Amino acid sequence: MTPSRAGHLAMLLFSALVAGSFSLGVLAAPHIAPAALNAVRFVIAAVIVGTAAALTTGIPRSAFRGFWRYLLMGGVFGTYFVLMFEGLKTADAVAASAVFTLVPVMAAGFGWLLLRQRTTPRMALALAIGGAGAVWVIFRADPVALLRFQIGRGEMIYFWGCVAHALYTPLVPKLNRGEPAVVFTFGMLCGATIMVGGYGAADILATDWLNLPGIVWITILYVAVFASASTFVLMQFASLRLPSAKVMAYTYLVPSWVILWEIGKGTGLPPLAILAGVALTVLSLLLLLKD
Repeated sequence: MTPSRAGHLAMLLFSALVAGSFSLGVLAAPHIAPAALNAVRFVIAAVIVGTAAALTTGIPRSAFRGFWRYLLMGGVFGTYFVLMFEGLKTADAVAASAVFTLVPVMAAGFGWLLLRQRTTPRMALALAIGGAGAVWVIFRADPVALLRFQIGRGEMIYFWGCVAHALYTPLVPKLNRGEPAVVFTFGMLCGATIMVGGYGAADILATDWLNLPGIVWITILYVAVFASASTFVLMQFASLRLPSAKVMAYTYLVPSWVILWEIGKGTGLPPLAILAGVALTVLSLLLLLKD
């Protein structure tokens, strides 16, 4: 398998795993402070990835030179997740996943600023189509709400988290000094644990950990193992093999996966008008993946 195809396969799995965090996050968000939840998930994820790194590539001391890199990346990605769970307190899962699909547009901009990665006219068209589909879903297929810019508070909070996510994507190749993806991810998770743990220390101490609802622990374990440890390695692996815009193109699949998750929960299909916006995001993905 070529490096490019391996990167694409990694991001396909990435999109499927990320989708679950939206459906579960909506259920867990009202019961725990976002910083407390994410501090624990980063600790668990760091232990898993650190163990994997030690058993495979090893963790040389040289990998931790310039530890500020991991603090920076951990702070940026920690910001994304804290704002995500804050937004999911009120946002709809499908609408929030549509906000997530705006990340490729912003990632392309940050990719140009940090790495001078250029976007072709066809890629720009694809990003515009995907963005239009996302906006349609975010405003729940309501032209009046769109014209009045009536966006939900949760969606707006999560949007700023997505800005942080978009910045993180080009930071990976910018700050990587040849470390294997699993080692680099471990360093980032250590940085995220420090940054989010420091920010949310009061919330961590105030949480009644022994009496949390079961859905909170299910969500913590899912996001730690599948939506953190696994997806971080997958995205870092892909980011070293694909341009930033193509890496994040796979976020356009997330709303489709979320709809499947919601069907599994018994929520059912969203209205047909909203599905039209989701279809546009899938079309955008196909355009972005074409060489």
